[in-house]
Amino acid sequence: MTHPLRLTSARMIDGTGAPPLEDVSVVIENGRIGGIDSRGAPRDEDAAQIDLGGRTLMPGLVDAHVHVTAFDMPRALKGQEPIAPDVRHHLIAAGLERMLRMGITTVRDVGAFGDGLLHARQAVRLGAIPGPRVLACGRIVSATSAGGRHFDGMYREADGPDEVRKATREQFRRGADFIKLMTTGARSCELENSSPAQMTRAEIAAVVDEAHRMGYRVAAHCEGLDGTRLAIEEGVDTIEHGLELHRAPELLEELARSERVLVPTLSCFFNISENHASCWPGGLVELAERQLDEAHRTVEAASAAGVRLAMGFDSQPHGRSALELVRLCHAGLTPMEGIRAATATSAAACGLADHVGTIERGKAADLLVVDGDPLADPELLLDDERIWLVIQAGRPVAGTALESPLAGVGRGAPGLTADPVPALAGRPMSPTGLATDPRPRPPAGPTRGSAVPTSPP
Repeated sequence: MTHPLRLTSARMIDGTGAPPLEDVSVVIENGRIGGIDSRGAPRDEDAAQIDLGGRTLMPGLVDAHVHVTAFDMPRALKGQEPIAPDVRHHLIAAGLERMLRMGITTVRDVGAFGDGLLHARQAVRLGAIPGPRVLACGRIVSATSAGGRHFDGMYREADGPDEVRKATREQFRRGADFIKLMTTGARSCELENSSPAQMTRAEIAAVVDEAHRMGYRVAAHCEGLDGTRLAIEEGVDTIEHGLELHRAPELLEELARSERVLVPTLSCFFNISENHASCWPGGLVELAERQLDEAHRTVEAASAAGVRLAMGFDSQPHGRSALELVRLCHAGLTPMEGIRAATATSAAACGLADHVGTIERGKAADLLVVDGDPLADPELLLDDERIWLVIQAGRPVAGTALESPLAGVGRGAPGLTADPVPALAGRPMSPTGLATDPRPRPPAGPTRGSAVPTSPP
């Protein structure tokens, strides 16, 4: 049992879409929300207290579509010490910590390279590294495809109903929290056409049947409308991307009727179409520009049809997930609808609606305190300085309230920092840097080619 914690003087956005409440107190007990009061109840003397001073209290953010391991490893210059592959594990940990620092308390990882993310998930659960709650899919179930070669180590390629059923079972064995499948190709692979269905109806049905039979949810990558239609008709739980759905009102109607969730992932289309690092080929940039327009049309149509929309950043850098919330608002959602997408609906996409995503008695105390009003300006959620406090399972774990910079001295930016001390500074290469040996030196031995004295027999 942990000591109770009382948050007072909060302006509360509870994540349900209800109007904010002023001067609210929230009591946290044993990692859960024990009580919510807006009537100025007297302080519980047994509870520690944090005065929020009118700041906004909201649920912790939930990112329903991330790829934690999909970052570029730093590259050593010629002649530098090579960067060992195992350094990736530390960079994964740094990325997760950055997410938590920005108020992201739960993530659903929809495809990772290798098993590094599964190990990091366990490390977070054990308290060895700070990070959001991680849900992982193991390997993505896919038909044999160019994407399987392009995303080597992320896919489990399988063909035919029996083989995809076995591939699904392998993810249970690996420790997956849910199943992810590829109904179409990926826009980020030049060798794939993302328009036609990549898996057959029978294959998709086998994956969904096996997952649901064992109590697992299914997320489906859907770009082209044919694969999207199959996924919806065969009972997939969440539609990832789904950018062409504005062309099929009957499918949007079915999603709304069945209360399934669409994760539009606008940011991934922005990322490729803007091509800031000039790392994408022209054909994929042009495709992303067209797809971004389609994705905006789908957000508008889905919102009008009553489809539940979730926040999925599907981009880099880690910690910027709220940019997807901002872009959803630019696509037509109100700030309150954007916040609901980033909290309650994303929690529903993860299958965690009974546990997180809203501020309600009995739910896990995953909370975010923002210095300012994100309803007036959602971009506050992207400002480090405005993330005042992050509470995870009832414990304050991050935020400016826990950081004490010296007066007038800002914190360093996250990421790699050049060390002013040279890498080889501790390994002197010249005699001037070597310690002097106090022992007398023996006489110099014979030079090469001279006679060598022999020892007596």
